[in-house]
Amino acid sequence: MIALTIRQMEYFEALAETAHFGRAADLAGVSQPALSAQIGKMERQLGMKLFERGGRAVRLTSEGVALRERVELVLDQMRAIEKNAARGARGMSGPFRLGIIPTVAPYLLPGLLAELRRRFPELQVEIREATTPTLVDDVAARRLDALIAALPLERGGLVVEPLFADRFLLAVPTDDAGFIDPPVSPESPALERLMLLEEGHCLRDQALAVCGKVQPRVMASFSATSLTTLLQMVAHGMGVTLIPEMAAEAAAVTPNVRLVPFEEPAPDRTICLAWRRNTSMQAECLEMAGTIRSFRAGVGRSSVDKVAM
Repeated sequence: MIALTIRQMEYFEALAETAHFGRAADLAGVSQPALSAQIGKMERQLGMKLFERGGRAVRLTSEGVALRERVELVLDQMRAIEKNAARGARGMSGPFRLGIIPTVAPYLLPGLLAELRRRFPELQVEIREATTPTLVDDVAARRLDALIAALPLERGGLVVEPLFADRFLLAVPTDDAGFIDPPVSPESPALERLMLLEEGHCLRDQALAVCGKVQPRVMASFSATSLTTLLQMVAHGMGVTLIPEMAAEAAAVTPNVRLVPFEEPAPDRTICLAWRRNTSMQAECLEMAGTIRSFRAGVGRSSVDKVAM
């Protein structure tokens, strides 16, 4: 009977992730010879070669690739047992690595982090802000426990929990006499002047989808990396831009910018929480989703209703 140890599987996981004996040893918290010896013992026990060695770099063999998913599943289950035993009735605790897209982070995090501290004082939230493709890769590679982004997510192997709908508004210059009265139609000529975030931001694709049959003329000339920059461009009369509902209050205080609603049914995006299907953090992710959902329900739309007019 083959009796692999949890330690061997942890060393295998570290080496498969880093593809480097030195970095794997650092990640596992052991010396490089100790890690190498355990990997060699594991290969002898299984009677198969798990890694191709070439200089300092290594790569998984086909047998190693097939084994990796099973090892990760075993380790995730073991970690879940340990974590749930330690957790008891305290609720979420310990590190939780959360990714979030730039068009959500500044508007959701301040209130949400305060709510998480209040509900779960022993929880240590670690935040990474990046575009959706980067966050999805990080979750798949176990560098993040979960991500907050807008649907759809183009990746399998994820559990996706919708959180809330986020309506869109149109930000226009206040002194633009030629702008039409609200509500804005998706076929409005005003959308020909739409300015977008640069490639890689999901809000760019969503903005183009809102435009209907109108082709923005200025998008090739102007783009930005943040909503704040786009609002400044609007304030200086360079065009118009799409603003999500959660950013409405911050956008409304920008001088020379007016927020205008779309005609019903108003276009929107769905914000979600997503995580790996076989993660050991399943319970924490579900609890995080529930917390975000109840927090947003408590925030309501009063601030949006005041500024979108």
